[in-house]
Amino acid sequence: MAGMTDLPGDPSSALPESGEPQAAPPELARALEALGGQLVWRIGKDEASDDVVVRLGFASATPRFAHLPRLRSAGDAELQAALAEKRVVIEWVD
Repeated sequence: MAGMTDLPGDPSSALPESGEPQAAPPELARALEALGGQLVWRIGKDEASDDVVVRLGFASATPRFAHLPRLRSAGDAELQAALAEKRVVIEWVD
């Protein structure tokens, strides 16, 4: 695992003044779609805390996910609460 980071700042600060997200340019959208097809992720609550953990890595790292500490399942309401309280940790799995 290369590292962990908390979500930076307030995600709404990245929105345009209208407050509505804008569509990505077509070239960027295609590149993101291609990258998304190569990624795997696991989302759940940390066993030791109430933080929501998002584990993300390339498909080639899938076997390494099994060697990481278990995550408990988290419902949509728990995920929303963790986002609002900035209790989300992103882990990159090599």
